[in-house]
This record gives sequence, C-alpha cells and structure tokens, in this order.
Amino acid sequence: MAQSILSVRMDSNLKEKFDALCSEFGMNPSTAVTVFAKTVVRQRKIPFEIGVGEINEGKYAIHDLIETGEQK
Repeated sequence: MAQSILSVRMDSNLKEKFDALCSEFGMNPSTAVTVFAKTVVRQRKIPFEIGVGEINEGKYAIHDLIETGEQK
C-alpha cells in the first residue's frame, strides 16, 4: 500500500510529552497517529468525547486542553 506523509504542527512541549508517552507505549508518534486515524475511520467518529464545560467556561475549555493537555 502506498504511504503518504501527514505533517502536524504542535507546541514543542506537547510534542516532547507525546514522544515520551509513545515511547512508553512501545511505539513511535507516527504509529500512534496511524492508530488514531484507523480508529476514527473504523468507528466513523473521534474515539473520545470532545466537549465544553458550562457555557461561560466553554470558550476556555479547549484552549486549556491544548495548552496544558488536561481538562479542568
């Protein structure tokens, strides 16, 4: 099967943490993203819940998740 390249931009600190976690799982980041993509295609949905908190908090929830990697 032909291979394609997917380039993703992310914060350097997040990438460092992602690389380390992938290593703990015994895979490289490319494999982890491929697993994610295959799961999305197979299930036809994002394989985890994406949501916002209260209406007043909602606009900050995604920003916080991206910045810290944690939901509040």
